[in-house]
Amino acid sequence: MNRKIPFDYWLLFITFALVLIGVVMVYSSSSIYALQKYQDSYFFLKRQGVFAIFGFLLLVIFLFVDYHHLFKIVYPFLCVSLVFMLCVFMPGLGHKVGGAQRWVQVAGIHFQPSEIAKYALIIYLAYSLSKKEENVKSFIIGFLPHLVVAGIFIVLLLAQPDFGTSIVISFLVFLMLFAAGTRISYILTALLVAIPAGWFFMMSAPYRQKRILAFLNPWDDPANTGFQIIQSFLAFYGGKIMGLGLGDGIQKLFYLPEAHTDFIFSVVGEEMGLIGTLIVIFLFGIFLYRGIRVSLKAPDLFGMYLALGITSLIGFQAITNMAVVMGLLPTKGLALPFMSYGGTSLVVNLMAVGILLNISAYGQDVAWRNYR
Repeated sequence: MNRKIPFDYWLLFITFALVLIGVVMVYSSSSIYALQKYQDSYFFLKRQGVFAIFGFLLLVIFLFVDYHHLFKIVYPFLCVSLVFMLCVFMPGLGHKVGGAQRWVQVAGIHFQPSEIAKYALIIYLAYSLSKKEENVKSFIIGFLPHLVVAGIFIVLLLAQPDFGTSIVISFLVFLMLFAAGTRISYILTALLVAIPAGWFFMMSAPYRQKRILAFLNPWDDPANTGFQIIQSFLAFYGGKIMGLGLGDGIQKLFYLPEAHTDFIFSVVGEEMGLIGTLIVIFLFGIFLYRGIRVSLKAPDLFGMYLALGITSLIGFQAITNMAVVMGLLPTKGLALPFMSYGGTSLVVNLMAVGILLNISAYGQDVAWRNYR
Protein backbone atom coordinates (compact mmCIF):
# COMPACT_ATOMS: atom_id res chain seq x y z
CA MET A 1 0.00 0.00 0.00
CA ASN A 2 1.39 3.39 -0.97
CA ARG A 3 1.77 6.14 1.57
CA LYS A 4 -0.85 8.82 0.86
CA ILE A 5 -0.34 11.56 3.45
CA PRO A 6 2.25 12.58 6.07
CA PHE A 7 1.87 10.90 9.44
CA ASP A 8 0.04 12.72 12.25
CA TYR A 9 2.67 15.17 13.54
CA TRP A 10 0.35 16.40 16.28
CA LEU A 11 0.13 12.90 17.72
CA LEU A 12 3.91 12.64 17.77
CA PHE A 13 4.29 16.09 19.36
CA ILE A 14 1.75 15.31 22.11
CA THR A 15 3.42 11.98 22.87
CA PHE A 16 6.83 13.67 23.09
CA ALA A 17 5.41 16.37 25.38
CA LEU A 18 3.84 13.80 27.74
CA VAL A 19 7.06 11.76 27.90
CA LEU A 20 9.14 14.88 28.52
CA ILE A 21 6.82 16.02 31.33
CA GLY A 22 6.95 12.48 32.70
CA VAL A 23 10.75 12.31 32.76
CA VAL A 24 10.94 15.67 34.54
CA MET A 25 8.29 14.66 37.09
CA VAL A 26 9.90 11.25 37.67
CA TYR A 27 13.09 13.02 38.70
CA SER A 28 11.26 15.59 40.79
CA SER A 29 9.18 12.96 42.61
CA SER A 30 11.94 10.37 43.12
CA SER A 31 15.24 12.20 43.70
CA ILE A 32 15.07 12.24 47.52
CA TYR A 33 13.84 8.66 47.70
CA ALA A 34 16.52 7.52 45.23
CA LEU A 35 19.23 9.31 47.22
CA GLN A 36 18.16 7.55 50.38
CA LYS A 37 17.76 4.08 48.86
CA TYR A 38 20.44 4.01 46.15
CA GLN A 39 22.72 6.92 47.17
CA ASP A 40 22.06 8.40 43.73
CA SER A 41 19.39 11.07 43.31
CA TYR A 42 19.47 10.51 39.52
CA PHE A 43 18.84 6.74 39.76
CA PHE A 44 15.25 6.75 38.46
CA LEU A 45 15.87 9.67 36.10
CA LYS A 46 18.69 7.85 34.31
CA ARG A 47 16.68 4.67 33.96
CA GLN A 48 13.56 6.48 32.76
CA GLY A 49 15.70 8.41 30.28
CA VAL A 50 17.11 5.16 28.87
CA PHE A 51 13.61 3.67 28.65
CA ALA A 52 12.38 6.79 26.82
CA ILE A 53 15.26 6.70 24.30
CA PHE A 54 14.71 3.00 23.61
CA GLY A 55 10.96 3.53 23.35
CA PHE A 56 11.34 6.38 20.85
CA LEU A 57 13.74 4.22 18.83
CA LEU A 58 11.01 1.57 18.57
CA LEU A 59 8.49 4.30 17.75
CA VAL A 60 10.60 5.42 14.78
CA ILE A 61 11.07 1.83 13.60
CA PHE A 62 7.35 1.03 13.70
CA LEU A 63 6.51 4.42 12.17
CA PHE A 64 8.27 3.39 8.97
CA VAL A 65 7.22 -0.28 8.91
CA ASP A 66 3.88 -0.89 7.17
CA TYR A 67 1.44 -1.98 9.89
CA HIS A 68 0.13 -4.73 7.60
CA HIS A 69 3.35 -6.65 8.33
CA LEU A 70 1.85 -7.30 11.76
CA PHE A 71 -0.29 -9.93 10.02
CA LYS A 72 2.77 -12.19 10.04
CA ILE A 73 3.32 -12.05 13.79
CA VAL A 74 -0.22 -12.03 15.19
CA TYR A 75 -0.25 -15.58 16.54
CA PRO A 76 3.48 -15.86 17.35
CA PHE A 77 3.26 -12.60 19.31
CA LEU A 78 0.14 -13.83 21.12
CA CYS A 79 1.85 -17.13 22.02
CA VAL A 80 5.06 -15.45 23.16
CA SER A 81 3.11 -13.06 25.40
CA LEU A 82 1.22 -16.04 26.84
CA VAL A 83 4.52 -17.81 27.59
CA PHE A 84 5.80 -14.67 29.32
CA MET A 85 2.62 -14.58 31.41
CA LEU A 86 3.28 -18.19 32.47
CA CYS A 87 6.92 -17.38 33.25
CA VAL A 88 5.70 -15.09 36.02
CA PHE A 89 4.87 -18.19 38.07
CA MET A 90 8.11 -20.08 37.36
CA PRO A 91 10.74 -20.22 40.13
CA GLY A 92 13.87 -18.36 39.11
CA LEU A 93 12.05 -16.31 36.48
CA GLY A 94 9.05 -14.86 38.24
CA HIS A 95 9.71 -11.91 40.51
CA LYS A 96 7.40 -10.73 43.28
CA VAL A 97 6.99 -7.02 44.03
CA GLY A 98 4.63 -5.71 46.70
CA GLY A 99 3.05 -9.12 47.26
CA ALA A 100 2.10 -9.59 43.59
CA GLN A 101 3.77 -11.99 41.16
CA ARG A 102 3.73 -9.76 38.07
CA TRP A 103 7.33 -9.53 36.92
CA VAL A 104 9.82 -11.65 35.01
CA GLN A 105 13.54 -11.33 35.66
CA VAL A 106 16.01 -12.45 32.98
CA ALA A 107 19.73 -11.64 33.16
CA GLY A 108 19.07 -8.84 35.63
CA ILE A 109 16.40 -7.27 33.41
CA HIS A 110 12.90 -6.94 34.87
CA PHE A 111 9.82 -6.55 32.71
CA GLN A 112 6.07 -6.88 33.18
CA PRO A 113 4.50 -9.40 30.74
CA SER A 114 1.00 -8.01 31.23
CA GLU A 115 2.05 -4.78 29.46
CA ILE A 116 3.07 -6.82 26.42
CA ALA A 117 -0.05 -9.01 26.63
CA LYS A 118 -2.35 -5.97 26.29
CA TYR A 119 -0.97 -5.13 22.85
CA ALA A 120 -0.73 -8.77 21.80
CA LEU A 121 -4.48 -9.02 22.43
CA ILE A 122 -5.19 -5.76 20.59
CA ILE A 123 -3.29 -6.93 17.50
CA TYR A 124 -4.98 -10.34 17.67
CA LEU A 125 -8.47 -8.83 18.02
CA ALA A 126 -7.86 -6.33 15.21
CA TYR A 127 -6.64 -9.09 12.90
CA SER A 128 -9.30 -11.64 13.80
CA LEU A 129 -12.25 -9.22 13.71
CA SER A 130 -11.16 -7.83 10.35
CA LYS A 131 -10.83 -11.35 8.92
CA LYS A 132 -14.21 -12.41 10.28
CA GLU A 133 -16.04 -9.33 9.03
CA GLU A 134 -18.85 -11.37 7.47
CA ASN A 135 -19.27 -13.62 10.53
CA VAL A 136 -18.72 -11.12 13.33
CA LYS A 137 -22.36 -11.44 14.43
CA SER A 138 -22.00 -15.20 14.81
CA PHE A 139 -21.67 -16.38 18.41
CA ILE A 140 -19.45 -19.35 17.54
CA ILE A 141 -17.19 -17.55 15.04
CA GLY A 142 -17.33 -13.85 15.83
CA PHE A 143 -17.77 -13.73 19.62
CA LEU A 144 -16.80 -16.85 21.56
CA PRO A 145 -13.21 -17.36 20.27
CA HIS A 146 -12.22 -13.81 21.19
CA LEU A 147 -13.77 -14.16 24.63
CA VAL A 148 -11.93 -17.45 25.23
CA VAL A 149 -8.53 -16.04 24.24
CA ALA A 150 -9.03 -12.96 26.41
CA GLY A 151 -10.33 -15.17 29.22
CA ILE A 152 -7.08 -17.17 29.30
CA PHE A 153 -5.07 -14.00 29.87
CA ILE A 154 -7.56 -12.69 32.43
CA VAL A 155 -7.32 -15.91 34.46
CA LEU A 156 -3.51 -15.64 34.49
CA LEU A 157 -3.77 -11.99 35.55
CA LEU A 158 -6.15 -12.81 38.40
CA ALA A 159 -3.73 -15.49 39.57
CA GLN A 160 -0.89 -12.94 39.97
CA PRO A 161 -3.11 -11.16 41.23
CA ASP A 162 -3.61 -8.14 38.96
CA PHE A 163 -7.27 -7.20 39.10
CA GLY A 164 -6.73 -3.78 37.52
CA THR A 165 -5.16 -5.08 34.30
CA SER A 166 -7.85 -7.76 34.01
CA ILE A 167 -10.46 -4.96 34.03
CA VAL A 168 -8.48 -3.08 31.36
CA ILE A 169 -8.37 -6.15 29.11
CA SER A 170 -12.09 -6.85 29.65
CA PHE A 171 -12.86 -3.25 28.66
CA LEU A 172 -10.75 -3.54 25.51
CA VAL A 173 -12.34 -6.81 24.42
CA PHE A 174 -15.92 -5.59 24.83
CA LEU A 175 -15.15 -2.24 23.19
CA MET A 176 -13.51 -3.78 20.13
CA LEU A 177 -16.25 -6.42 19.80
CA PHE A 178 -18.86 -3.65 19.99
CA ALA A 179 -17.01 -1.58 17.37
CA ALA A 180 -16.81 -4.60 15.09
CA GLY A 181 -20.58 -5.06 15.17
CA THR A 182 -20.98 -8.02 17.52
CA ARG A 183 -24.56 -8.51 18.66
CA ILE A 184 -25.32 -6.34 21.69
CA SER A 185 -27.17 -9.25 23.29
CA TYR A 186 -23.92 -11.29 23.42
CA ILE A 187 -22.02 -8.43 25.02
CA LEU A 188 -24.75 -7.70 27.57
CA THR A 189 -25.02 -11.37 28.50
CA ALA A 190 -21.27 -11.60 29.00
CA LEU A 191 -21.35 -8.44 31.14
CA LEU A 192 -24.17 -9.83 33.26
CA VAL A 193 -21.92 -12.79 34.03
CA ALA A 194 -18.66 -10.85 34.34
CA ILE A 195 -19.82 -8.06 36.66
CA PRO A 196 -21.07 -10.30 39.51
CA ALA A 197 -18.02 -12.54 39.10
CA GLY A 198 -15.73 -9.52 39.24
CA TRP A 199 -17.52 -8.18 42.31
CA PHE A 200 -17.20 -11.57 44.06
CA PHE A 201 -13.50 -11.77 43.22
CA MET A 202 -12.94 -8.21 44.42
CA MET A 203 -14.75 -8.71 47.72
CA SER A 204 -13.24 -12.15 48.38
CA ALA A 205 -9.86 -10.63 49.29
CA PRO A 206 -9.70 -8.63 52.54
CA TYR A 207 -7.21 -6.11 51.14
CA ARG A 208 -9.58 -5.32 48.25
CA GLN A 209 -12.46 -4.84 50.69
CA LYS A 210 -10.29 -2.37 52.60
CA ARG A 211 -9.60 -0.48 49.38
CA ILE A 212 -13.32 -0.13 48.73
CA LEU A 213 -13.93 1.09 52.28
CA ALA A 214 -10.98 3.49 51.99
CA PHE A 215 -12.45 4.83 48.75
CA LEU A 216 -15.85 5.40 50.36
CA ASN A 217 -14.39 7.11 53.44
CA PRO A 218 -10.58 7.27 53.68
CA TRP A 219 -10.80 9.31 56.91
CA ASP A 220 -12.09 6.26 58.81
CA ASP A 221 -8.56 4.82 58.72
CA PRO A 222 -6.24 7.73 57.87
CA ALA A 223 -3.07 6.03 59.10
CA ASN A 224 -3.55 2.77 57.17
CA THR A 225 -5.90 2.04 54.26
CA GLY A 226 -6.82 5.68 53.72
CA PHE A 227 -3.27 7.00 54.05
CA GLN A 228 -2.24 7.03 50.39
CA ILE A 229 -5.32 8.71 48.99
CA ILE A 230 -5.36 11.27 51.82
CA GLN A 231 -1.76 12.19 51.00
CA SER A 232 -2.82 12.53 47.37
CA PHE A 233 -5.64 14.88 48.40
CA LEU A 234 -3.14 16.95 50.41
CA ALA A 235 -0.86 17.15 47.38
CA PHE A 236 -3.61 18.55 45.16
CA TYR A 237 -4.78 20.90 47.92
CA GLY A 238 -1.24 22.17 48.50
CA GLY A 239 -0.70 22.88 44.81
CA LYS A 240 -3.77 25.13 44.47
CA ILE A 241 -3.81 27.07 41.17
CA MET A 242 -0.15 27.66 40.31
CA GLY A 243 1.57 24.93 42.30
CA LEU A 244 4.42 25.06 44.79
CA GLY A 245 7.01 25.05 42.01
CA LEU A 246 8.89 22.28 40.24
CA GLY A 247 10.90 20.30 42.80
CA ASP A 248 9.31 22.04 45.79
CA GLY A 249 6.60 19.48 46.55
CA ILE A 250 6.24 18.19 50.10
CA GLN A 251 4.19 15.01 49.76
CA LYS A 252 6.92 13.22 47.81
CA LEU A 253 9.16 13.51 50.90
CA PHE A 254 8.15 10.03 52.12
CA TYR A 255 4.52 11.00 52.72
CA LEU A 256 2.95 9.90 49.45
CA PRO A 257 3.62 6.23 48.56
CA GLU A 258 4.36 5.43 44.91
CA ALA A 259 4.96 9.11 44.16
CA HIS A 260 7.05 8.43 41.05
CA THR A 261 4.88 5.58 39.72
CA ASP A 262 1.12 5.25 40.17
CA PHE A 263 0.65 8.60 41.97
CA ILE A 264 2.88 10.81 39.84
CA PHE A 265 -0.17 12.85 38.80
CA SER A 266 -0.54 13.92 42.45
CA VAL A 267 3.00 15.35 42.35
CA VAL A 268 2.06 17.19 39.16
CA GLY A 269 -0.90 18.67 41.02
CA GLU A 270 1.20 19.77 43.98
CA GLU A 271 4.16 21.20 42.07
CA MET A 272 2.42 22.51 38.94
CA GLY A 273 -1.00 23.22 40.44
CA LEU A 274 -4.35 23.20 38.72
CA ILE A 275 -2.75 24.72 35.62
CA GLY A 276 -0.30 21.83 35.32
CA THR A 277 -2.95 19.15 35.82
CA LEU A 278 -5.21 20.76 33.23
CA ILE A 279 -2.32 20.84 30.74
CA VAL A 280 -1.73 17.11 31.24
CA ILE A 281 -5.45 16.34 30.95
CA PHE A 282 -5.65 18.51 27.82
CA LEU A 283 -2.71 16.65 26.23
CA PHE A 284 -4.31 13.27 26.89
CA GLY A 285 -7.61 14.61 25.54
CA ILE A 286 -5.97 15.70 22.29
CA PHE A 287 -4.17 12.35 22.11
CA LEU A 288 -7.54 10.58 22.33
CA TYR A 289 -9.04 12.86 19.67
CA ARG A 290 -6.14 12.35 17.25
CA GLY A 291 -6.07 8.61 17.87
CA ILE A 292 -9.79 8.19 17.21
CA ARG A 293 -9.37 10.34 14.12
CA VAL A 294 -6.65 7.99 12.89
CA SER A 295 -8.99 5.04 13.49
CA LEU A 296 -11.85 6.62 11.56
CA LYS A 297 -9.60 7.49 8.62
CA ALA A 298 -7.82 4.11 8.47
CA PRO A 299 -7.89 2.57 4.98
CA ASP A 300 -9.05 -0.86 6.16
CA LEU A 301 -10.75 -2.65 9.03
CA PHE A 302 -7.49 -3.99 10.47
CA GLY A 303 -6.05 -0.49 10.73
CA MET A 304 -9.31 0.85 12.12
CA TYR A 305 -9.56 -1.74 14.90
CA LEU A 306 -5.83 -1.54 15.65
CA ALA A 307 -5.87 2.25 16.02
CA LEU A 308 -9.03 2.07 18.12
CA GLY A 309 -7.50 -0.54 20.43
CA ILE A 310 -4.23 1.36 20.94
CA THR A 311 -5.98 4.70 21.54
CA SER A 312 -8.58 3.19 23.86
CA LEU A 313 -5.98 1.35 25.93
CA ILE A 314 -3.84 4.43 26.51
CA GLY A 315 -6.86 6.66 27.07
CA PHE A 316 -8.61 4.25 29.46
CA GLN A 317 -5.48 3.81 31.57
CA ALA A 318 -4.86 7.56 31.70
CA ILE A 319 -8.44 8.36 32.73
CA THR A 320 -8.47 5.57 35.31
CA ASN A 321 -5.13 6.59 36.84
CA MET A 322 -6.13 10.25 37.13
CA ALA A 323 -9.53 9.30 38.58
CA VAL A 324 -7.85 7.08 41.18
CA VAL A 325 -5.36 9.67 42.42
CA MET A 326 -8.17 12.24 42.70
CA GLY A 327 -10.30 9.83 44.73
CA LEU A 328 -12.93 9.24 42.06
CA LEU A 329 -12.19 5.50 41.86
CA PRO A 330 -10.82 2.97 44.38
CA THR A 331 -7.04 2.79 44.58
CA LYS A 332 -5.56 0.44 41.98
CA GLY A 333 -2.09 0.00 40.60
CA LEU A 334 -2.41 1.34 37.07
CA ALA A 335 0.38 3.54 35.74
CA LEU A 336 -0.19 6.87 34.01
CA PRO A 337 0.88 6.21 30.38
CA PHE A 338 4.06 7.99 29.21
CA MET A 339 4.55 9.63 32.63
CA SER A 340 4.76 7.07 35.43
CA TYR A 341 8.15 5.48 36.09
CA GLY A 342 8.36 2.04 34.51
CA GLY A 343 10.31 0.65 31.60
CA THR A 344 7.93 -1.95 30.19
CA SER A 345 4.94 0.39 30.13
CA LEU A 346 6.83 3.31 28.57
CA VAL A 347 8.60 1.23 25.92
CA VAL A 348 5.54 -0.72 24.71
CA ASN A 349 3.33 2.38 24.73
CA LEU A 350 5.82 4.27 22.57
CA MET A 351 6.08 1.28 20.24
CA ALA A 352 2.28 1.31 19.96
CA VAL A 353 2.29 5.03 19.14
CA GLY A 354 4.70 4.22 16.31
CA ILE A 355 2.12 1.78 14.92
CA LEU A 356 -0.60 4.40 15.35
CA LEU A 357 1.49 6.97 13.46
CA ASN A 358 2.09 4.47 10.67
CA ILE A 359 -1.65 3.89 10.32
CA SER A 360 -2.17 7.65 10.18
CA ALA A 361 0.21 7.85 7.22
CA TYR A 362 -2.14 5.66 5.18
CA GLY A 363 -5.28 7.53 6.22
CA GLN A 364 -8.01 8.44 3.80
CA ASP A 365 -9.48 11.88 3.18
CA VAL A 366 -12.91 10.86 4.45
CA ALA A 367 -14.00 8.77 7.43
CA TRP A 368 -15.88 5.49 7.33
CA ARG A 369 -19.28 7.14 7.01
CA ASN A 370 -21.08 4.05 5.80
CA TYR A 371 -19.34 1.63 8.11
CA ARG A 372 -21.75 -1.22 8.78
